Amino acid sequence: MLRAPFNIYRTACAVIMACCLWCAATAQTLPQPQTITVVMHVSLRSLDPIISTTEIVRDYGYMVYDTLLARDAKDQVQPQMVEKWSVSPDGKTYTFTLRDGLKWHDSAPVTADDCVASIQRWATQDKLGQVMINLMADMKAVDAKTFTMTFKEPTNIVLRALSRPSNIPAFMMPKRVAQTPPGQPIKETIGSGPFRFVNSEYHPGVQAVFEKFKDYVPRREPASGLAGGKVVKVDRVKWLSISDPMTANNALLNNEIDYIEDVPEDLMPMLASSADVTLTEYKEQGQESLIRLNHMQPPFNNKLIRQAALRAVDQEAVLQAQVGNPKYYRVCASLYGCDSLYATDVDSDKFVKGDPVTAAAMLKAAKYDGTPVVILRPSDDAASGAMPPVYAQALRKAGFNVQVQDMDGATVTVRRTSKEPLSKGGWSIFSTMSPLSALADPAGSQTIAANGAGAWYGWPDVPAIEVLRLKMARTSDLAEQKKIAVQLQRLAIDEVTVIPLGERSIITATRKNVRNQVRAVVPVFWNMTKS
Repeated sequence: MLRAPFNIYRTACAVIMACCLWCAATAQTLPQPQTITVVMHVSLRSLDPIISTTEIVRDYGYMVYDTLLARDAKDQVQPQMVEKWSVSPDGKTYTFTLRDGLKWHDSAPVTADDCVASIQRWATQDKLGQVMINLMADMKAVDAKTFTMTFKEPTNIVLRALSRPSNIPAFMMPKRVAQTPPGQPIKETIGSGPFRFVNSEYHPGVQAVFEKFKDYVPRREPASGLAGGKVVKVDRVKWLSISDPMTANNALLNNEIDYIEDVPEDLMPMLASSADVTLTEYKEQGQESLIRLNHMQPPFNNKLIRQAALRAVDQEAVLQAQVGNPKYYRVCASLYGCDSLYATDVDSDKFVKGDPVTAAAMLKAAKYDGTPVVILRPSDDAASGAMPPVYAQALRKAGFNVQVQDMDGATVTVRRTSKEPLSKGGWSIFSTMSPLSALADPAGSQTIAANGAGAWYGWPDVPAIEVLRLKMARTSDLAEQKKIAVQLQRLAIDEVTVIPLGERSIITATRKNVRNQVRAVVPVFWNMTKS
């Protein structure tokens, strides 16, 4: 009575075992997804590229989303999601037509309504977008693939703004997502870009995973900067969070990862000696290091005290600590980048070379009362974290009562939004690095903008700066724009909307079997190959 069931059981086990062996053998022969494993400069903890100005969220945005226009390697405006555009004879109305084949990651078609809603949300946050909206009379969808933007006067600001690779690029989103109030983070990560974000594998502060979006239709032109064909040649890109640079270096040498976005200078010799690793300097991804002061709270609500702080800090000293090798940094007397179209050295004697003795005299004349200066230091970001100890010491020499508070970068990005006094968790200074590409247009630079509560963290309120920004946005005459840029720098330095700390290049490290990264102002992973 028991034999038949036992035989059936034994036969079933044999079948199951055979199936398992077959599956194991098959798994070894099936092609595995080709993955590029990356360590970015910091971990990804936010997923709304419209309300965050951090570079890591911008970089995430270029993976998942797309833009209507883009800048090529020569900084020329090119169509991206747009197939074509035209301008009315009076120069006031722009008509944009989307190209065929655009889909969201949920397979729905991209429509003109989506783009109108996306532009409206984006323009509330981006500084050049804010100026653009002030000049706009109307924006509307004409049909599923066409929309118009009409301005109160002739202007080309729309082309400059929608193509600009700022800290908040004009990424397009589905209408339902774009209708999220600007003060609230979006709840869906649905883009139309070359990669799809894998929500199920996202662990904030640990990893972020992107898969090739198989329905993405690249442009036919060759990739150039952020324009042209975004052709994805791998299956997946995985961003891993490794906060310790030495650990990341060892992982690259051991073939556990493929790419490090930003290598500290002191660790470069270790990688340069490896036959399996390539170091590449990206000047186009260069950054301006900077200090931002809180204009709303003492002591920096006092202009004279802000000017004393500006005079105390030395660019070279900060860059030496942050970068070390002069080959990869330079002092810079322009708020727009020394290689930018609008570069100027006006009033550079007030901020390039630090002078603590003069700063001390200025501080005394300002009747500084010893109010603490609280500096937020991101301890998990090697490049940003190296700056505060240096300029903190310069401020102390000038007579400031300085407190440096260490925290992770994610906490800094939250803390800097506080407008509370120091006694309630406020702050006096944070420092960061802004991509030079985001500073190159003075009318849209977040470090120049001074529209009070609408300004970048620190909230300077200088109406004269806003008048000049609007004036610069209105004109298309380059000579006039350059004249205004000089005036803007003079005002920004006088009011100390920012303390510039010089420029640095980005040095990446890749395994030699990873090739063909597009040279762009943003680290991008389309067109990249892995053999």
